[in-house]
Amino acid sequence: MRLALSSHPRVSLAHLPTPLEDSGTLAENIDGPEILIKRDDLTATGAGGNKIRKLEFLLGDALANGVDTVITFGAVQTNHGRQTAAACARLGLRCELVLTDMVPRSGDAYERSGNMLLDRIYGARVHRCVDQAETGDVYQRLLREAESEGRVVATFPLGGSDPVGVLGYVAAAAELAGQLGDRGVDDVRVVVPCSSGGTAAGLVLGAMLLGWHCRIDIACVSHPAPEAEATVTKLAAESAALLGVDPPSFEHVRFDHVSLGAGYGVPDDAVWRAIELVGSTTGIALDPVYSGKTAAAMLNWISSGRIAADEHVVFLHTGGMPGLFGYAPEGFHALGHQTEQ
Repeated sequence: MRLALSSHPRVSLAHLPTPLEDSGTLAENIDGPEILIKRDDLTATGAGGNKIRKLEFLLGDALANGVDTVITFGAVQTNHGRQTAAACARLGLRCELVLTDMVPRSGDAYERSGNMLLDRIYGARVHRCVDQAETGDVYQRLLREAESEGRVVATFPLGGSDPVGVLGYVAAAAELAGQLGDRGVDDVRVVVPCSSGGTAAGLVLGAMLLGWHCRIDIACVSHPAPEAEATVTKLAAESAALLGVDPPSFEHVRFDHVSLGAGYGVPDDAVWRAIELVGSTTGIALDPVYSGKTAAAMLNWISSGRIAADEHVVFLHTGGMPGLFGYAPEGFHALGHQTEQ
């Protein structure tokens, strides 16, 4: 299936389509429904992840406008920042990452490994800030420097989630619907995380444009459900306006913050158990910020009967494995594993 997005500039960064895979022995271990895993962790550029789909449109638009410098934002272990840095490296663009200490984590693993190391490998200029006030000051300084040097800047928001970035998951909706059609699966529930909101907004809008009546369950991993719903609704409407269509209905969409825990970037025991269960039954690694929390929510919904055993479920794996290594000490403690001598 295809949607009419050709009028919007796009650069090829992802290996598409990403696989839609069976989930090994996961379903039988939880006595639950058939679960398919949409492997958007395998988009390739910058170690993969969902942000690459957004960046295809964001950077396509940037290049069309003569941009040579990209500034974007995130937490210390930002997946979006890492993928932006890699995409900019591939396209020959300067990348400025303005990172804020918004997660209560510290130590060498969190501050020097995972995405932080990859940011530097991909050539990004990393600016670490202690709070939002410093973030704003650094951003204004970077804009002044760019202007004085005659550089043309594009600023991407957190997660690449703006009306242009949303188009990445409008296109992904068509890809996923086509793969399910090839399998003969029509009635399906899609489970997806929501932080900055662009991935969920794109799927909702794409499903409407396709006339695809899937159900979408959104695991809110950084904000309570009402806030997440407001963000996604606004983004979907803005992206719809960009395409010249009406905003989508949300009657088939559910938001839930059952796995939010203490907040963004803070996994609890249920999240670590979900990461271990999925890893030990599928051979697929999740991360503790996005996909792990989404898996914990999905398992909760299955065990509570909110997702029935006779349903078809698609779990959207948004990537993030590099960030897992930033949580290594916490993960070993939570899982209680001892290495045998």
